[in-house]
Formats: sequence, structure tokens, C-alpha cells
Amino acid sequence: MIWKQVLLGVIGFAGGISVAGGVFAFISILEMLPRLASKLHMANRVYHLENCIFWGGLTGAVLTVFEISVPFGSAMLAVFGLFTGIFVGCLAMALAETLKVIPVLVQRVKLATGLPFVILAMALGKAVACFYQLYFRMQH
Repeated sequence: MIWKQVLLGVIGFAGGISVAGGVFAFISILEMLPRLASKLHMANRVYHLENCIFWGGLTGAVLTVFEISVPFGSAMLAVFGLFTGIFVGCLAMALAETLKVIPVLVQRVKLATGLPFVILAMALGKAVACFYQLYFRMQH
């Protein structure tokens, strides 16, 4: 019986490492961190940004797997959600930029002005959808 648990643990650990490696490879291919650092004028601190992503991912994994209660309750959960949303937004925009989604959209709908409003509308739509999913669909 103990060998079964050990085997499941090794398989789970190996799967987690492979998924994490894939995510970090995806982030590297998108060159999200160098772009973010250049936009924030923090090019000399790219390694700090990489460390923040690593520690944030590790903290999120530990909190998810071990179901540790978070100090400061809802306030800390809101801060964690804010940073997670910023990360996912940056990742989505880096992917959209890499795949040239925004220029194709602008060309197809013949958008001459108002691109910032389109991007804001996409971000607000994502936020509203996440809010709906988290607070209304989970109650049923």
C-alpha cells in the first residue's frame, strides 16, 4: 500500500515539473518578461521579475495543494487575485501581440481610432466574466 502512494507521489511530482516547465517555456517564447521590463523601464531588474513569477507560482501551488488558510482572509485573497489577474492579463496580451491578433482585428473591422477602448473593453469583459464565474456560478 505504501508503494502505491509513493508511486503516485512520484508521478504527480513529475507531472507538475513537466507542466511548470511547459508554462515557463511558453512565457520565455512569448518574451513576456523582457517586454514587460522594457515597458516599466526596469530592464536592469529582469531577474527580480523572474524571481517574483517563480515565488508567486510556488506560493500559489503550495496554497492550492495543501489548502493552507491565508492570513488576513479576504484582503489577502483580493491582493493575490489582483496580482494573478495582472499576470494573466500580461500573458494574454503578450500572446495576442505575438500572434498579431490586435493588428489583424484592427484591419478587419477597419478601426481607425479607439484601439485603447477596444483593449479596455476586452479586459473589462474578461474581468466581468471571471467575477460572474467565481461569485454566481459557484453558488449553484
